[in-house]
Amino acid sequence: MRTLLILGSTGLVGQQALALALADARVTRVVAPTRRPLPAHERLLNPLVDFEQLPAQAPWWHADAVLCALGTTRRQAGSPEAFRRVDHDYVVAACRLAREAGTPTCALVSSLGADAASRGLYLRVKGETERDVAALGFDALTCLRPSLLDGGPRLDRRPGEAVALALSRAVLPLLPRRWRPVRTEHVARALLEAALAAGPGRHVLLSEALQP
Repeated sequence: MRTLLILGSTGLVGQQALALALADARVTRVVAPTRRPLPAHERLLNPLVDFEQLPAQAPWWHADAVLCALGTTRRQAGSPEAFRRVDHDYVVAACRLAREAGTPTCALVSSLGADAASRGLYLRVKGETERDVAALGFDALTCLRPSLLDGGPRLDRRPGEAVALALSRAVLPLLPRRWRPVRTEHVARALLEAALAAGPGRHVLLSEALQP
């Protein structure tokens, strides 16, 4: 039986990962730190936190695995610097605290094409985040790299993403599997399984591996 720490449990992937974890008989307890309260559940610990000032000594950083689906967009963040602060700084800081508390396993949602040397902001930040989380020394680290996420209406409107999804659905049979949109529930399930069953070392799951 496992204790899981879920970061980003209010996003599309994180919400579904949280629901899956709470319904999974292999999981004893779920810790989901958030800025706003989540619905109560008998196996859920929901500490309210400020990601600018994370509580370094909190005992709940120690878990069997950390699942990270924390992230935003440049538009929602308001600037490239604010985007990097969430998608890189918050992620690395939280994962560092989990690792320092003895959490051995990490499963991280990244992006197809993540590359610290990329000229594009989004893929560069995702690559830097993968690199810096890997440097924390988890016994097992799995980076999931989905293509466009397809999973229902967002609270934050993303017109460019909506157009890209519509176009990719229209030509879906012609697209290589790697570039097809991925349902968020498939990413969430792969994230949970990576946290529960990943072997030692670093693993990368590309987009086609996240589709049934």
